[in-house]
Amino acid sequence: MKSSREFLKKIGLPGGDPPDCPSSTQRFPDGGEYRIEIPSTEGPRALEAVLAEAAKRRVPVHRVSQGSGILLMPGQEIAEMLAIGRKAKIEVNLFIGPRATFDIGAQAYSAAGKTLGLALRGADQLVFAMEDVQHAVKLGLRSVLVSDLGILEILGKMRRAGELPADLIIKTSVMMAPANPAAARVLEQLGANTINIPSDLTLPQIAAVRAAIRAPIDFYVEAPDNIGGFLRYYEIPELIRVAAPIYLKFGLRNSPDVYPSGTHLEPTVVALSRERVRRAQMALEIIARYCPGAKMSPLKAKDLGIPAAV
Repeated sequence: MKSSREFLKKIGLPGGDPPDCPSSTQRFPDGGEYRIEIPSTEGPRALEAVLAEAAKRRVPVHRVSQGSGILLMPGQEIAEMLAIGRKAKIEVNLFIGPRATFDIGAQAYSAAGKTLGLALRGADQLVFAMEDVQHAVKLGLRSVLVSDLGILEILGKMRRAGELPADLIIKTSVMMAPANPAAARVLEQLGANTINIPSDLTLPQIAAVRAAIRAPIDFYVEAPDNIGGFLRYYEIPELIRVAAPIYLKFGLRNSPDVYPSGTHLEPTVVALSRERVRRAQMALEIIARYCPGAKMSPLKAKDLGIPAAV
C-alpha cells in the first residue's frame, strides 16, 4: 500500500487515517474553535422559540438552519425569519430547491435508491433551485444549504461571477456528507464554505478529513434517527480538539421527521426546537467540565451569514 499512500500525500491528502488524532491548528477567523448550531429551525415561530429558550438557558447560538426548503415558505415568512435573525445577529441558513424526495421519481424511495439522497433530478430542478436562491437572496438571505453536487458547483460559479453576493455562505447538507478526505476537498473546491460530515466517522477518520480541508466542519453531536441516531456528547472535547473549527449541531433521537414542515406541524416543530437548545445546554456543560479551555467563537462574528438588510 506504500505507493498508494505516497500518491495521496503527493496530491495533498493524508495517506491514511491518523491513529494519533493530531490536534487541529485551524480556527474560525475570530480564533474560535467551535460554534453552536441549532438545526431544523422551521420558520419564524421556531426561530423565536430557539432564541427564547437560548436566553432562558444561557445558550449561545451562532447559527440556525432549516430543512424544509425555501420553496415551502411564503416570502413574508422568509422575510420575517430573516428579520428576526438580523436583529439577533445570528446566521440563518435555509435549504434550497426541490429534491429527489419531493419529486415524482420513485427511485429515492426504493431500497437500492437511497444513495440518490436529496439530489436534484434533471436540469429543470437545477433551474428551480437557482430561482429559490435568487428569490431568498433578494429578501436578505446570506446562507444557503445544498444537498446536490451540481447545484453546489453552479452556486459557486454564480458567486464568483457576481450573480450572487460574495458573502453568501454555501453549506453542504448531511445528506451529501463526504465520508473521506478526497470527497470533502471536492466539496470545498466547488465552493462549500462549511461542510457537514457523517456523524458515524471515527475520530481518526475525522482527523483525516480535517487535514484535507480548511472549511469549518458541521457535526451532529446527536444525530436524528433517520441518519443513525448517534449520541456523542462525551466525545465533544475530542471532536473540538481534532476537528476545529467545528459547528456542533443537535438533532434529536426519538422525534418525528417533520420535513416538509408547515403550520400543521408548528406546535411539534416549536417543541423540538426548544429541546434542541436544551441538548446544546448539555453539550456546553460537557465542555465546561472536560475542556474548559476550548475557545468558543464570540457571538455576532463577522463571517457569519447574518441576513442582510434590504
